[in-house]
Amino acid sequence: MRPTDAPVPSDSLLDRLARAKGAFADAYALRLPREVPLADFVEAFYTTRLFKFERSVLVLLGKRSSDAMARAVARGDGERIAAWTVEARTADELLMHEDSGVTRSWFKAEALADGGTMLWFGSALVPRRRGPGGEPTFGVGFHALIGFHRRYSRALLAAAVRRLAKVA
Repeated sequence: MRPTDAPVPSDSLLDRLARAKGAFADAYALRLPREVPLADFVEAFYTTRLFKFERSVLVLLGKRSSDAMARAVARGDGERIAAWTVEARTADELLMHEDSGVTRSWFKAEALADGGTMLWFGSALVPRRRGPGGEPTFGVGFHALIGFHRRYSRALLAAAVRRLAKVA
């Protein structure tokens, strides 16, 4: 199973943020043939080996994290893991912001009529600068890293789905 690039769902937490802040936003989706609650998806995501590598790098910057913190954020009992803090939550969505306020991570577990679940993962990057007409502008770093970002986002979603498959 491979995540696919998808349009950001209209009126999702990610879409509302992107429109309000003029942010770049992307989304990736993967369908599972069973019901997956948002909490299970978020916990699986933050406890994959791939994300644990990112967590270990963030610890070097003084941003603590643990599987217990991931579980607490996923279940709505915690607000923070590593450099990420809960910004908004609904029954099927979670929006996290990282400490600089530039980057957001978004999760959605969409129940499907056939009993399956569409799992969504996306990001938003809020521009720090605006062009002469007020349009958002992104620097060279953004353009240089966007390809890596897209591959990494797909890999993170796929890793979370593999982890969910192990506990099914």
